[in-house]
Amino acid sequence: MPTLTADAVVIGGGHHGLVAAAVLADAGWDVCVLESADVVGGAIRSAQLHPGFTADLFSAFYPLSAASPVLRALELERHGLRWSHAPSVLAHPPRPDGAPAAVLHRDRERTAAGLAQHDPRDGEAWLRLCSQWDAVGDAVLRTLFTAFPPVRGPVQLLRRIGSAEALRLARFLALPVGRMGEELFASEAARLLLAGNAVHADAPSDATVSGVFGWLLAMLGQQYGFPAPVGGSGELAVALARRATAAGADLRTGEHVERIEVSGGRAVAVHTATGLSVRVRRAVVADVAAPTLYRDLLLPEVLPPRLHADLVRFVWDTPVVKVNWALDGRIPWRAPDVAGAGTVHVGADARGLVRWSGDIESGTVPASPFLLVGQMSTADPSRSPDGTESAWAYTHLPRGVAHDEAAEELAERIDAVLEEFAPGFGARVLARSVQRPRDLQAADPNLVHGAVNGGTAQLFQQLVFRPVPGLGRSETVVGGLYLGSASAHPGGGVHGVCGWLAARAALADHGSFGALRRRLTSAALELLYRDSPPTRT
Repeated sequence: MPTLTADAVVIGGGHHGLVAAAVLADAGWDVCVLESADVVGGAIRSAQLHPGFTADLFSAFYPLSAASPVLRALELERHGLRWSHAPSVLAHPPRPDGAPAAVLHRDRERTAAGLAQHDPRDGEAWLRLCSQWDAVGDAVLRTLFTAFPPVRGPVQLLRRIGSAEALRLARFLALPVGRMGEELFASEAARLLLAGNAVHADAPSDATVSGVFGWLLAMLGQQYGFPAPVGGSGELAVALARRATAAGADLRTGEHVERIEVSGGRAVAVHTATGLSVRVRRAVVADVAAPTLYRDLLLPEVLPPRLHADLVRFVWDTPVVKVNWALDGRIPWRAPDVAGAGTVHVGADARGLVRWSGDIESGTVPASPFLLVGQMSTADPSRSPDGTESAWAYTHLPRGVAHDEAAEELAERIDAVLEEFAPGFGARVLARSVQRPRDLQAADPNLVHGAVNGGTAQLFQQLVFRPVPGLGRSETVVGGLYLGSASAHPGGGVHGVCGWLAARAALADHGSFGALRRRLTSAALELLYRDSPPTRT
């Protein structure tokens, strides 16, 4: 049985794992990355759907990557990454009758001018919203991309806008997206720019804080666009892998981790299905879903019973069904202003979004699903031959309804929605593939039941509650073991922060004040799990 020794082992070669590996290797640590698949990247991967057509299998557009100080600091462009943008960021046609769409452009004045055509008041309202973002956006991102509890971001906000305006901002960010849109805009078109973006998370449109997701993505789209990697999303994974290996990390694929060995309350080794064992000097960073880490990779007796009980309440985000197409022409939208958008939100107006969300939350397979559509050749012409389109659409099933029959039924409804909004769409299909929830999980074990966010983004499982109450940081109840996946704060999205926070925590635990820090962390966890009740199943 082969045995290696490393300062740190990173379990999982998704983008968070690769970020963690690069950060630790930059610090001079000997790092070994163990990835179960044959390639690294996790949910950043592309493939040939049809000769000459590149399809993104999972994530596709990357506003959070463009905004992330973590990914910017890695200078991935020096490792071959190039970005491309569609002529417009996104569009949301309200109805299938060709009514003018709400369109987000990278030029805020152009976005405002388009919205003013729907209602003269909304152009100025959009510019006021952008000015608000100018004032608070960097502090909000700093708060989002910082270990919990954040300090510098809120302090920066208070200094900049004062306590009274900070309270108003807090109320604003707590709004459901429907209410937020009503308070900001007069027209449905402008409101749809927020509402459609809110659907990128799994918070129902009438839920508290659903507005913050719509506002954040709309503002990121306005500032950074929704960029796509030239040549396919897999090129982002390739650049991350090159960056990690250039720093000295050892990347090993085809190594499925079966167990983390714990001795004396600390992670001391990692064992894989091939018989490889890696002894650990300092840290294990797990880029895996939280339930996988705690239930599958660790023996039950090394965890407090209360943690087992908390995991029973862990909630996955809703399952995804995705359809990919190779088209012999561009999508023939009824609304012409949709053609230049890389991302299209289609299938429902504001009220339709509420009905669709109600179906999802009530366990009903939606008869008319709301879709997030990617026009990838529009965003990056290298994805397919001239005049053609590599496209995809995805939507959601209710939790607990992830079986193949429901997925296939929903995939057919996806085609029907596209045909309704773009008559003649079906006649342009050269090739089509469906990714059902079980297909997504088979390709990336972190996408459990087809959930792509590492757990629900609703407030009860965010911040200090992510993944379970009290473990809102990357540190775990096992010494030297850190959670660095989307199941950790700040959650889903391709931003690299979860891996970065885990790596930084590991480095801090072995820095100048590492011994004190480890004692404080241990004391806090002991307090959290004191008088732990029996395990519940």
